[in-house]
Amino acid sequence: MPEPIIAPYGAWPSPITAELIVAGTVRLGEVAVDGDDVYWAEGRPSEGGRTTLVRRGADGRTTEVTPAPADVRTRVHEYGGGAYTVAGGTVVYSDGTDGRLRRVDHGGDPCPITPGAALRYADGVIDRGRGRLVCVREDHREAGREPVNSLVAVDLAGDDAGGRILVAGHDFYASPRLSVDGSRLAWLTWNHPNMPWDGCELWVGDLAADGTVGAAERVAGGGAESIWQPEWSPDGALFFVSDRTGWWNPYRWRGGRVDAIHASEAEFGLPHWLFGWSTYAVVGPDRLVCAYSEDGTWRLATLDAGRGELAPLALPYTDIDEVRAAGGRVVFRSGGPTAPTAIVSLDPATGEREELRRASDVSLDPGYLSTPRPIAFPTEEGLTAHAFFYPPTNRDATAPPGELPPLLVQSHGGPTSATSTALDLGVQYWTSRGFAVLDVDYGGSTGYGRAYRERLDGRWGIVDVDDCVNGARFLVEEGLVDPDRLAIRGRSASGFTTLAALAFRDTFRAGASHFGIGDLETMTRDTHKFESRYLDRLIGPYPERADLYRERSPIHHLDGFDAPLILFQGLEDKVVPPDQAETMYEAVRSKGLPIAYVPFPGEGHGFRRGETITRVLVGELAFYARVFGFAPAEAIAPVPIANLDVPVAPRAAEQEVSR
Repeated sequence: MPEPIIAPYGAWPSPITAELIVAGTVRLGEVAVDGDDVYWAEGRPSEGGRTTLVRRGADGRTTEVTPAPADVRTRVHEYGGGAYTVAGGTVVYSDGTDGRLRRVDHGGDPCPITPGAALRYADGVIDRGRGRLVCVREDHREAGREPVNSLVAVDLAGDDAGGRILVAGHDFYASPRLSVDGSRLAWLTWNHPNMPWDGCELWVGDLAADGTVGAAERVAGGGAESIWQPEWSPDGALFFVSDRTGWWNPYRWRGGRVDAIHASEAEFGLPHWLFGWSTYAVVGPDRLVCAYSEDGTWRLATLDAGRGELAPLALPYTDIDEVRAAGGRVVFRSGGPTAPTAIVSLDPATGEREELRRASDVSLDPGYLSTPRPIAFPTEEGLTAHAFFYPPTNRDATAPPGELPPLLVQSHGGPTSATSTALDLGVQYWTSRGFAVLDVDYGGSTGYGRAYRERLDGRWGIVDVDDCVNGARFLVEEGLVDPDRLAIRGRSASGFTTLAALAFRDTFRAGASHFGIGDLETMTRDTHKFESRYLDRLIGPYPERADLYRERSPIHHLDGFDAPLILFQGLEDKVVPPDQAETMYEAVRSKGLPIAYVPFPGEGHGFRRGETITRVLVGELAFYARVFGFAPAEAIAPVPIANLDVPVAPRAAEQEVSR
């Protein structure tokens, strides 16, 4: 191998191009097992971002169940998930092209079974004995009012005009699950202002001969207890995950009694952002296969429910979910620091495993891949925060002596979520060019217990910003990054963190907001039902505490901005409407600061199209190259940056926001 070239950080030549990432990458999720068949949803940026359903049979052959133009997607809660279900070779899926449910029998043609898009469906289970689908329905038929959520039964023959209501009266429903004998139905429910990770309830109801829900009882949960993923065992017991101890741990309800199965300071559940997620599977009356997280790293284990014994499995993965089981095998979605996301089939008895599908077919020399290092660093009030640090890595290049790399600080959306340590070519795009990346699990993130998650209550825009700032300062103090080239970037909720860090702190010298929130008050008026009361807990009740919303909204504190900013925005975004980015752009431009705005027609909340993803990566690199003063190794299209040549005055001190 030739000697590495000497080039400035940021200017290293890299084989990980935006075009390579898009051409060789798909999104994998929503795993299901039906007998010997394994199904998964596959999002394809190269096909306009549509999601298709793929089946792999026992013979190892894969078949596309939903050819174009079908888009296996639901907009319940806007974020979706649980867009299809399968039993006995019958698939029912929500088609994102029109919102209708369609049935596919044993590889046949799709047949619509519901009317148009005013009714949305998710998280279904097929009740074969009654010829119906039991699922969550979100009813948008009455204009001018909040949509109505309920549990409904949809006739698989399509003869009931959109579903018969089984359970209603609460604001939200999720996870309808039939007992093995079809005699009982379990479900989750919660009400405003709670989000499901704040508190929800687990209910079980008896099913009458006509399929209606009769006597029902609350099994677990409440206003301050979060329940996750109810699943029935073959003997009629009900497993679920609860955070009643401060950690999402497994429990079993049997004979009217709830028993803890295994207690530990580990998370066996997730925040319920998407329908249909799964972190464990029932493989016998007393046996589970579980994914669990400790300090942000996921593992897979078998769990003896009778003895409470957890036996970790030796696997090379650090990010695991979508756990399903059938026929003695476990199927799950996984990834690791040098392994892309994949659908994996595992025999837990022998350890034999097979990767059924990888999210990326790109084969890269490990010499171009940066491995994340978990770090814990001091933050405000004597507390500790968590992050993963990716150093610049490229076998072909090294920096001039004495030069330190620029740092990109990023954090996850949500904000109730967590970062992933699975191989992300989007991160490697930066590190292989000479950037360091810090991926922050700020206070409010999941994976570290309920107390860590609740650090953000009433303090969104403060705790998350503090942790991002203190993470960057920690790396500066360790001598790992250039203090004069610190940038912050984020999507959605972390886009707000990005904007708030630029408005209220004097740490970062550039920022990139991908459909980020600039005006918190608009989130109380323009957002969707699922999140319409989310900010009550994160900030305060509105309009009673409108002062806090204005105080923490970056759009009202433009005097604090002193660093170049780039904004990326989908024009069909219903979660963060595009007028927020447009207002921010005009205000910052009028102030005379360097700023760029890149809108994308046809994109919503989260970019799905290949050409969009390419433009965002290349555009952000072009932006940093201009503001940090380096020349990328490859020729890339520039982005127009207003006021780029306007000198930026130094700032005297950081602003204070209410704590």
